[in-house]
Amino acid sequence: MMGGGVARTAASVSMKDVAALAGVSLGTVSNVVNSPQLVSEATRARVEVAIAKLGWVPNESARQLRAGRSRSIGMVVMDISNPFFADVLAGAETAVYDHGYTLQVGNSRSEPVRESEQLLLFEQQRVRGVLYTPVGALNDRIAQMRHRNIPVVIVDRTGDGSGYCSVSVDDVEGGRLAAEHLFARGHRAIAVVGGPGSLHQVRDRRLGVDLARGQQAEPVRVMTVTTEAMDAASGVAAADQLLTLPVDERPTGVFATNDLLAMGLLQGFVTHGLRVPDDMAIIGYDDISFAASAAVPLSSIRQPREALGRRAAELLFEEIAAADNKTEHEHQSVRFTPELVVRRSSA
Repeated sequence: MMGGGVARTAASVSMKDVAALAGVSLGTVSNVVNSPQLVSEATRARVEVAIAKLGWVPNESARQLRAGRSRSIGMVVMDISNPFFADVLAGAETAVYDHGYTLQVGNSRSEPVRESEQLLLFEQQRVRGVLYTPVGALNDRIAQMRHRNIPVVIVDRTGDGSGYCSVSVDDVEGGRLAAEHLFARGHRAIAVVGGPGSLHQVRDRRLGVDLARGQQAEPVRVMTVTTEAMDAASGVAAADQLLTLPVDERPTGVFATNDLLAMGLLQGFVTHGLRVPDDMAIIGYDDISFAASAAVPLSSIRQPREALGRRAAELLFEEIAAADNKTEHEHQSVRFTPELVVRRSSA
């Protein structure tokens, strides 16, 4: 009961009520909440007791509005249903949480227009920073964000020459590892399945295949099957397409530019009675958790997915700290090295 016996709910309790009960000023209550190191231990304890007794919850939205910035980080990914991006998000969220922030996620669905809309929404919400996986060329809106002092870190793409921090995996090396593995297993004709070609990651992985082909002592043949999407259904369709070829023209090994495509290829080939890897070897990319548990465990190129997201978030907070402290910030382009994981699908 407060104020003449009128019951007060926690939602109606104000900072003024806390200050009155604790016998301190409004400024002292504010310092306890926002800068506790400025308040003596005894005073801080008295205010905390009052907060607990009244059930007062600080209005974070109002505080952020007064400060002109939020404690949220925005992250735009291409396909939230892809386990690869789910793992990248998990790594980023861990670092964001450790810094006392929350992570808001936007799903571009690999659509440039939707990507722009997601970035605009984060800009309007005045998020503190943005982690961003581009669909194609870097979106013009990120320059506008920088103008508003919202730093941006590019994820799963190199940022060389762009003036932004970035965290990526060496996809050229990943493509080379995959093709080299198939060639070393004796496959003289392979297919590279994946798309669309506008994705930098796909282009780099194909470039790696070309490098591996050029390193072979004997002639080898590489064919490309471009897909509109990077999902299992597209993998099934690609398998159907490959099986329309005469037997003597078919590849004997397939490199799928992500694991979802590889799983679709596996399904398509098995449905048509092919044995994997005896009739057709398959290697994917990403090494998502489902790869090892597929009906035929999939060989894959492993990316450090959670480390990718975590390092990107750490770079973002380094840039935020530099801006807050008005110190120099040097943009970094961090690149991880992929790893070949061999399982039964290509062994």
